Amino acid sequence: MKEFSYERPESLDEALQVLATSGSEVEILAGGTDLVIAMRDRSRQPKVVVDLKRIVEFYPSLVWDGDTVTLSATATMSEVVGDEGINTHFPALVEAAVVVGSVQIRNRATLLGNICNGSPAADTAPPLLAYDAIVVVAGPEGTRRVAIDDFIIGPGRTDLQDGEIAVALELTVPSRRLGSAYERMTRRKGTDLASVTLCATVDDAGVTRVAYGSVGPRAWLKTDQTGVLANPAASRESKAAVFEEIFADASPSVRSMRASPDYRRAMLRVLGARAVVRAVERLQELQGVS
Repeated sequence: MKEFSYERPESLDEALQVLATSGSEVEILAGGTDLVIAMRDRSRQPKVVVDLKRIVEFYPSLVWDGDTVTLSATATMSEVVGDEGINTHFPALVEAAVVVGSVQIRNRATLLGNICNGSPAADTAPPLLAYDAIVVVAGPEGTRRVAIDDFIIGPGRTDLQDGEIAVALELTVPSRRLGSAYERMTRRKGTDLASVTLCATVDDAGVTRVAYGSVGPRAWLKTDQTGVLANPAASRESKAAVFEEIFADASPSVRSMRASPDYRRAMLRVLGARAVVRAVERLQELQGVS
């Protein structure tokens, strides 16, 4: 590991000042589950590492205010999994968070860090897209709120600008009844990276949203407003036609060792159908339909 300067600011203003004086060769440390590995293999060689864990504004790391929950930059996957409100209103996010690494990793890895890495295979990206999460960003010009679909740009790339820090994620309980489900495919059980990640939501107006990742440069969010996917009585052929449109942006890498492009495209349709069925079932439970 290359030598670096280690900073532990105790306020957000102090952290922003460190970034402003550190140039471009600086990295943010929250959970560190990806950064430390990258520094060890020297794929990242920052001159300055800024640790966020002492910043007072980030605690408590998970706060409910009415129908909105704010998860700060220090909120871990384990906190997501353990929160009753998130389990009730955003179950697909819990399903994604609980498969991130091992228990030890989830106790360290942060939800926001999972997104800021810009990995196309980030498990939590599809549910956060489907639930319309907002990323709160602080920088020299103040604070701005960015829809997560605009925040995620491509492999290793987000909308963060020089001198900015992603400080929180916001999720608002959907105004309509909503069923949701998360699916993933890996080569083996355990802590393997996903070959396909997918989240589906179905609301009581028959609108289906499907967000999927690990099959292109970023995770995508698509919507079916025809009601076909949400209709249990619709034919398999009609649903297949809708899925063809939804998965049109899938472009799996031919260089990946996890699965071939053709297999990933095929599994997208399998997982998509499975997730929609589970989402419809959950919506029916909320509506009291047996």
